[in-house]
Amino acid sequence: MTTTDLSVDELDTPYDGVPPTATADFNRDGFAHLSGVLSPDTIARYEPTITSEVIRLNTQHLPLAERDTYGKAFLQVTNLWQQNELVKELVFSRRLAGIAARLLGVHAVRLYHDQALYKEPSGGITPWHADQYYWPLSSDRCVTIWLPLQETPREMGPLAFARGSHNFAFGRELPISDESEEQLKNAVAEQNFEDVVEPFALGDASFHRGWTFHHAGPNRGTEPRRVMTVIYIDADIRAAAPTNDNQHADLANWMPGTTPGQIPQSPLNPILYDTAGLQ
Repeated sequence: MTTTDLSVDELDTPYDGVPPTATADFNRDGFAHLSGVLSPDTIARYEPTITSEVIRLNTQHLPLAERDTYGKAFLQVTNLWQQNELVKELVFSRRLAGIAARLLGVHAVRLYHDQALYKEPSGGITPWHADQYYWPLSSDRCVTIWLPLQETPREMGPLAFARGSHNFAFGRELPISDESEEQLKNAVAEQNFEDVVEPFALGDASFHRGWTFHHAGPNRGTEPRRVMTVIYIDADIRAAAPTNDNQHADLANWMPGTTPGQIPQSPLNPILYDTAGLQ
């Protein structure tokens, strides 16, 4: 069997590193950092293609010094799975989607969208924020995998989480910005939420809930901090009425044809894992 065959097989093979208490722990903490989610060989199969697609599709061309805080945080390219069949293999991985379903405690998950996030050398902080500000969803049964495509020591700005902050109904009206950085950083300190900052070995991945406060430091390394993310949603979740302009855009872009109250069943939202259907 070739390395390519092994990598593809791994994407469809269940991950055995999820502890028995994972669902309860995820409900309590709002995030999980798992080791060895994918092998270095599998990462090596997909990283070059993801990187080349980010370079090809990136629309940010201003020098770092001329960008705002958001622009300095990372280069961002969405739904790479629609652009490249190799990337689609990774995004549609049953192994990764199965972990998401287990952490959420649901029988099935569907795709919301994917997102490559590349923090350039000397790239700035990723301000404190909660992702679900952007998502018109009826519940918090949604989770993002943050999959670094290289070893990510602290100096490269690994993603960090405020433990338990997903249960704190504050700052949910804030987009990622200088304001969210100031207000949520202060809230994390005032509420004594632990700010969990850990390096990532190659093959590690984190999963976090939509309302979990998270942030990242600057990239003080000499190489880009290359990360692939996929957002999974409970297969039975329904779209909610948008509460801001970003949610209006998300509803149109990532759940086309879906109206509030409906389950998003568009071609962009396939079920990626289902215990009942053995998908």
